[in-house]
Parts: sequence; C-alpha cells; structure tokens
Amino acid sequence: MVRTKSKRVRGEGLGSVPSRVFLTKGQGVAKEKLTSFEMALRNAKISQLNLVRVSSIFPPHCKVISRKRGIELLKPGQIVYCVLSENSTNEPHRQMAASIGLAVPKDRTKYGYISEHHSFGQTEAIAGDFVEDLAASMLAMILGVPFDPDTSYDERKEIYKISNQIVRTTNITETTRGDKDGRWTTVLAAAVFVP
Repeated sequence: MVRTKSKRVRGEGLGSVPSRVFLTKGQGVAKEKLTSFEMALRNAKISQLNLVRVSSIFPPHCKVISRKRGIELLKPGQIVYCVLSENSTNEPHRQMAASIGLAVPKDRTKYGYISEHHSFGQTEAIAGDFVEDLAASMLAMILGVPFDPDTSYDERKEIYKISNQIVRTTNITETTRGDKDGRWTTVLAAAVFVP
C-alpha cells in the first residue's frame, strides 16, 4: 500500500472561515410547494448548489461580492453554506416577504451579523428595514453600543451612525403576492458564503 500526503489548503473543510459572501433573492410559482421552492432557487441563480443552512455570523474580514462574481467562483454540486430566509403560500393574493439583513462592524477584525426574516403582509421596504435593523441591533448589543428597542428604526439608525462602530447595514428582500389561481408561491433571500 502506498501512502500519499494529502495537501490541505488553508481555509478548506468544515472548520473553514469564508472570505466572501454574496446576497441573492428569487421567487417561484408551481403546483407543488417543493417545486415552487426549486423555481425560487433557480430565479436566485443558486439551484445548482448544495446549500447548507447556517446561523447568523458575518465572519471577520469577509468581503461582500456581487452575485455574478460569487456564482462564477462556485461549481455545480458544490456544498456551500448560506443564511436563507424563505416563505411560501398557496393563498391567492397573499402578500409575503423573505429578507436577509447584514450589519458590518467598522473594525473588520470583529464579526458582524446576518439576520433572516420572513413575513406576511409586509412590503419590501418594511420587511427590509426590519431585517436590517435586526442585524444592526444584534451587532450593537455585542459591541456595547447603547440602543433602546422601543425607539424608532430611524432613531436607532442614527445612534448606530453616531457610535462610529457599525460601518454598514444593508438588506436584500424579495416580496410578491400569492398566485391568483392558488398555486404555491415561494420567495427567498440568501447570503451565500464563498470559500
């Protein structure tokens, strides 16, 4: 038996820390719920990937890249980690949303937060503001930035700016109404990590 040394590239494997992430969103409509989810993945351009859902940490030194660039760096069938929000309905005309929010600290050696939110009855702007505020609130808490959850989103956003510790917040949100004929309709938003 011949033994060979395997070369392990730094950053690969289960314990790796992703260096890049991209945001994407999509929607799909079909007779079956699972098929509508697949159509939403296709619309978001990530159906060719094996997605593993993870929680809400934006890694230190991670860079946000475009969806186009992120997909170019991945291979069909590749196992990738993502924070995914999804919502489905077969109720005609029911308003729904799926959102991902991102809060990045000024000190890039620290981690940030990615939050997910799905809802019924919210517009894109309301769902987007909510999920962005959720990510910023979680980051503010660990950074020791004072905030009052009972103040308005705009007031908290101003506190985040004044504290000079949260450099950027953003969101990606997909909204639509349920198919008029009662077919399953799915919306999704995702932050996809690129190894």
